[in-house]
Amino acid sequence: MSDVLRVGNCSGFYGDRLTAMRELLEGGEIDVITGDYLAELTMLILGKDQLKEPRLGYARTFVRQVADCLELALERGVKIVANAGGLNPAGLVDQLTEVAAGLGLSPRIAWVDGDNVVARAAELGLDRALTANAYLGAFGIARALESGADIVVTGRVTDASVVVGPAVWRFGWTPERYDELAGAVVAGHVIECGTQATGGNFSGFLDLPRDGQPLGFPIAELSVDGSCVITKHAGTGGLVSVDTVTAQLMYEVQSQHYLGPDVTVDLTTIELTDDGPDRVRVSGVRGQAPPPQLKVCVNELGGFRNQMEFVLTGLDIEAKAAWVRAQLDGRIAAESVTWSLGRLPAPDSETEEGASCLLRCVVKDPDAAVAGKAFTSAVVELALASYPGFTMTTPPGPASPYGVYRPAYVDRDVVTHTVHLPDGSTEVIPDPPVATQPVPTADPGVTGPPDDAITRRIALGTFVHARSGDKGGDANVGLWVRAGERQAAQRQWLAHFVDADRVRRLVPEAADLDIEVFALPNLGGVNILVHGLLGEGVAASTRFDPQAKGLGEWLRSRLVDIPEELL
Repeated sequence: MSDVLRVGNCSGFYGDRLTAMRELLEGGEIDVITGDYLAELTMLILGKDQLKEPRLGYARTFVRQVADCLELALERGVKIVANAGGLNPAGLVDQLTEVAAGLGLSPRIAWVDGDNVVARAAELGLDRALTANAYLGAFGIARALESGADIVVTGRVTDASVVVGPAVWRFGWTPERYDELAGAVVAGHVIECGTQATGGNFSGFLDLPRDGQPLGFPIAELSVDGSCVITKHAGTGGLVSVDTVTAQLMYEVQSQHYLGPDVTVDLTTIELTDDGPDRVRVSGVRGQAPPPQLKVCVNELGGFRNQMEFVLTGLDIEAKAAWVRAQLDGRIAAESVTWSLGRLPAPDSETEEGASCLLRCVVKDPDAAVAGKAFTSAVVELALASYPGFTMTTPPGPASPYGVYRPAYVDRDVVTHTVHLPDGSTEVIPDPPVATQPVPTADPGVTGPPDDAITRRIALGTFVHARSGDKGGDANVGLWVRAGERQAAQRQWLAHFVDADRVRRLVPEAADLDIEVFALPNLGGVNILVHGLLGEGVAASTRFDPQAKGLGEWLRSRLVDIPEELL
């Protein structure tokens, strides 16, 4: 048996490239193929699916991928591990069994559940929950693989668990091997979002090959000590570099410690080194006992929402916007009404589109009728009775339901982590030892440049990369210094420069919000957490960028004073 476990990821979200599983199987050597399908929003989508058809609740695209690739995976001895079971892993197993039988195949299939606590929602204080799923760890997956499973599907495990589980199985780690588990969690976190580790959503995209070739999906080559090399199959598109790996490590983390059901990862200990073309070595990761509680992803039906978008052209844009708002004031009965006006057009534009901007109105209400025809009719009736050039980009339509995400926490004894083995037997996975003290907070210990340094006002992104995203109603932004000859001094400057007050100045929308900034010196950057920027989460947010995907790029575009010696 090889001393390296090669784990590739074929899905970063429900809707990712369907051909990725076959690409990984045919592109080179691989031992395990994993897939992450369960974003917080996806759980809401699957919950709505089950309201219409109780037999659903799983990622149906995964069934299509397995149908296409199962014979090849079995022939090559490649295991398939995915959290595509969502709210109904047993139902997914039934579908996979049916598909396999139609292909004349008999794979050994196991599944992990116990995460779904919606039946106990009232008891747990989650009265309005449509979905409520605790984040399980990796040891149920490991036990399934140990029993000989060819395919393992799960409900809501952590994104990294689909990678950690195979590593536990291969290397025989016990729950107390915190450093090794932490290293595997980091490997899983890097590859869980698919091509985001190989150049997707990367602020340094100008350095990527832009030949139109699809980005290759990432592979983690794990070793028994918990270290790994992040890479991709030769000949695939994109790039694996220290910066692309850092970008994913900075994504959707909320402090210097990454809390999981199996281990708490100290993110300040991660060491990244170049290991050759499209190869980055990850080492030095330290872990601690996991927390005593499990996080729960809770989705509730929040009501109904709708929006209309007006085009404003030419002169007097702000006056036109003010008039239409005044005309609709009092006529829109919705509980929540949010207006946003885009950037004003440049004067003397040579195109009509360039001379225009958009005014958006978003409404939310518990009543579908209030957010539906009552709203759109009031808008449409102004078509010949409002500002000059009145036109809209959105036709009137019915209101659509939206969900509200919130995290909750439950004691471990509330959840029964269960694995259903291929022979039909069932086992309960015991809880690991847990921490009794809160994790310590590291002191960044940095100093800034002298007060009399000569500076130039220039875009922050001149030498700073960014990656941003959503964690429920919070926005996360990672900032780090790109590779270069002045990197050490630039890193020190960035760590001193970015604090909560600075973020409030650069992001005026966050002026009244709670902001935390965490130094990650080994990664050459900081992690910023803006609490409440996204309101009640992506499905309910009325922001222009409801998932904060562009927040990092906006920050990079802001002008700041940078010492000349760093440029």
